[in-house]
Amino acid sequence: MTITLPGKAATFQASQRAKAAKQREQLGIEARSWYRISNAASADEAEVMLYDEVGGWFGATADQFIADLRGITAPSIRLRVNSPGGSVFEGIAIANALRSHPAKVTVQVDGIAASIASVIAMSGDRIEMAPNSMLMIHDASGVCMGNAADMEEMAELLDLISDNIADAYAARAGGTRDEWRARMRAETWYLPEDAVDAGLADEATTAPKAGTPAAEPDEGEPEPEMARAWDLAAYGYHGPRGEEPKDETGLTEDIRSLIGEEIAAQLAAAVAPPAEPAATVEHRGEPGPELVALTEPEPEAPAVEPVDEWAALTAHLIQDEPDAWSVLVSNLTTTASSSAATEA
Repeated sequence: MTITLPGKAATFQASQRAKAAKQREQLGIEARSWYRISNAASADEAEVMLYDEVGGWFGATADQFIADLRGITAPSIRLRVNSPGGSVFEGIAIANALRSHPAKVTVQVDGIAASIASVIAMSGDRIEMAPNSMLMIHDASGVCMGNAADMEEMAELLDLISDNIADAYAARAGGTRDEWRARMRAETWYLPEDAVDAGLADEATTAPKAGTPAAEPDEGEPEPEMARAWDLAAYGYHGPRGEEPKDETGLTEDIRSLIGEEIAAQLAAAVAPPAEPAATVEHRGEPGPELVALTEPEPEAPAVEPVDEWAALTAHLIQDEPDAWSVLVSNLTTTASSSAATEA
């Protein structure tokens, strides 16, 4: 399909180009290139980068792009698009040049294909939407200065250009001009999957994988270090409560090392229970019978509260020593009884 320009549009394009060239000449600047073509002689696919505003006041015209496009001899072209749009007429010329080129053209939308850039994308034999890219369509717009007649003429021209662009979408995706004009008036944005569903793209490509997945370890291989359980025994943990092994060192050995064997023995003797009284035997005379007399049994001691071993072992460590100042002044603070004072 070839997009045709109405007669008024062709005249308007020529006028815009002349004004842009005059503006650049006044500013003393060269036309900025908004594309790049990589066409290696040995490559099977040439790459065309359209990564800027198409045409415009300070951009190169489609004439130079088409001249460079003719130099591509590869059997296929990959047109990578990331453009917000630009000049309608330059874009239509580019789209028609791509359609007439003998190479197979694959359009890859890398970022955005908006406005006239979306029309250029329709020129591809295949259209791919990269992950998270977008495509946008809307009605043509322009700037006009003049009287009411000039404004009416501009409005008529813009409406004609928008119908022409709607035909490009309908030729690619199906549907009618009116249906696409309604979407264009609403300024419709398409995500990759939406563009495919609407018929404006052939495929929503997936993101490339960052490396191949790690191979599963063989059953005979040792378990990787990262997958092993963390041994908490070094931190004193031996399992859930109730399953901790008893301390083999024992608290008694720790106390003995602190207070010494001799003091520990004295403390142990102090808290040891009294021994049973031994029986005594008396012999009175040789021939007489042997008399055995037992010592009188001692009265039973009252019941004693259980001794706290820890408190007994550490009692000498927490005894309060007398205040030295209190000892020195104790004779000065003694108070005699009232009767003694009276007698004095």
